[in-house]
Amino acid sequence: MMNVGEVRIAEDSDFALLKILLSRGDGWELEHTSGSTKVWTRPAENSSFRMIRLKTTLNDISADTLYDVLHDPIYRKTWDKHMLTSRELGVLNPNNDISYYALHCPPPLKNRDFVLQRSWLQTAQEYYIINHSVHHRDYPHQKTFIRGISHLTGFLVTPIDQKNCHLGYVAHSDPGGHLPSWVTNKLSSILAPKMIKRLHKACLNYVAWKRLHNPGHKPWLYPEQVTENRIRISDCVQISRETSGDSSPMEDESSLSESDLASTLDKITLD
Repeated sequence: MMNVGEVRIAEDSDFALLKILLSRGDGWELEHTSGSTKVWTRPAENSSFRMIRLKTTLNDISADTLYDVLHDPIYRKTWDKHMLTSRELGVLNPNNDISYYALHCPPPLKNRDFVLQRSWLQTAQEYYIINHSVHHRDYPHQKTFIRGISHLTGFLVTPIDQKNCHLGYVAHSDPGGHLPSWVTNKLSSILAPKMIKRLHKACLNYVAWKRLHNPGHKPWLYPEQVTENRIRISDCVQISRETSGDSSPMEDESSLSESDLASTLDKITLD
């Protein structure tokens, strides 16, 4: 498993860890079941924020389409209602890049942002996408965002046949700031199934959308399309304390009342 801040080409063992987390039952507690979608959580080492695991079956969605939708940054702007901005900062090679992602959080929570190394792998049987937080000198902490940390986020797409596929998802993240861990753990168990519903709908519309939007451009499939925006490792060296425990007074949300937090949970539940 790559550590926060570690920038290198992902190895087979990094992708294998995702499959292990999705296949083993040790320590996972079932939190939610709806149709084919199941969500588990389990304690994580050195963190009060629980890891999340989701498994589901997407009917009428091919594995190829799901993989494209998870990758396509232009299409994501049309379906990811939480995304404020996203941009590629550079590539390590055709299967590893560095990106910036900012997302909207419902009031009274503050918005979050992430700097991520994303890595992907295609095999004859499945598709992998993983990410973890890194640093970039041009994207330090901003006063208008709380910097979140992804220890590991991953998607595993497995074809069933030409029209259906399985999706496995694992997330171990720290939202930063001083939110109570129970709030984040509760939010995550609510948001994960909602993400799948939006993702499924996005997949149903993708093929028609892509026909009209640069249909041949899929750099995640065709390495020759990857831009030469090579990133320098020296740009990704930590220049300030960017750990999950560090925050400024502006990032302190610990004063939020239980009624404030309950209201936020209600907004997300009804969304």
